[in-house]
Amino acid sequence: MITVAVDCMGGDVGPGATLPACAAFLKAQPDARLLLVGRPDALRDGSGLLDHPRVSLVPASEVVSMDDPIEIALRRKKDSSMRVAIQQVKDGHAQAAVSAGNTGALMAIARYLLKTLDGIERPAIATQMPNAAGGATTVLDLGANVDCSAEHLLQFAVMGSALVAAITGRDAPSVGLLNVGEEVIKGSEVIKQAGQLLRAASLSGDLNFHGNVEGNDIFKGTTDIVVCDGFVGNVALKASEGLASMIAGFIREEFTRSPWRKLSALVAMPVLNAFRDRVDHRRYNGAALLGLQGLVFKSHGSADAFAFEHALARAYDAASRGLLDNVRQRIARARPLLSPETLSELGNIPTI
Repeated sequence: MITVAVDCMGGDVGPGATLPACAAFLKAQPDARLLLVGRPDALRDGSGLLDHPRVSLVPASEVVSMDDPIEIALRRKKDSSMRVAIQQVKDGHAQAAVSAGNTGALMAIARYLLKTLDGIERPAIATQMPNAAGGATTVLDLGANVDCSAEHLLQFAVMGSALVAAITGRDAPSVGLLNVGEEVIKGSEVIKQAGQLLRAASLSGDLNFHGNVEGNDIFKGTTDIVVCDGFVGNVALKASEGLASMIAGFIREEFTRSPWRKLSALVAMPVLNAFRDRVDHRRYNGAALLGLQGLVFKSHGSADAFAFEHALARAYDAASRGLLDNVRQRIARARPLLSPETLSELGNIPTI
């Protein structure tokens, strides 16, 4: 049985979203247990969720707000629901933790408590975005690391490959490096150097590197994984969420127009609804913090119950499919390539 620790207080909505999501998740996953972390008075909502046989309450007296500085969250709020939830993973009481709280605080606390895996300097945030090929493209980093070196991008590629391999069962998912063009001569010096490292990793059999990709390739499904720095990745994520919201708004608007437009919308409604659901960012909620010695998943701060339930499902799937072991094995396999000596040697390769 997989146990997931839930920061029930985090996010813009808090227990108003997390508790209904937990109830729905338990119905969908009969072999899952939940540790609900938060203020006991706030978690007694009258639904009887705390009396569920697969639910345990873990008290936490403090809450990390969405605008708390990292120093406050990490050093002063030592009994926050976010920290206590991650502590459950460290202590072995849960296989994964989920929070919709402050991203910076979550990354800092998770890194402090769980530490990074050997061979990884910086954890990365990875999530899936729907693509036209009928699946989803895994993109990382999505905001944990604004400034990245070529070596960091290589590490992200290794971790992303482990994530997709665990989810899909494919041993060699394809990796693309996000750039301003497909040509190897384009991009900043960091991107050119990252391309050299990724090509070297591909030649050694540690990665299946496709080459440079552009922003539209994320949604085309050109590669299984797209690697970028956190600034670019976060912009891409927010843009995709904005597009999904615009599509949903367009469908609603069609029912407020003329009778003929309403009739046309009704006829096309099955197709419109299927398309709306396909691009609904809530269905892809739940980003993995990769590179840690434990599983932590970040839900969108504004997630409703439907979206937060999907984040719980992603954490459950990752734990049940052995994501952490897969990441460890991939890193161990690529460790010679990630060693400072090898990176130094590869770093001397002239960029094209």
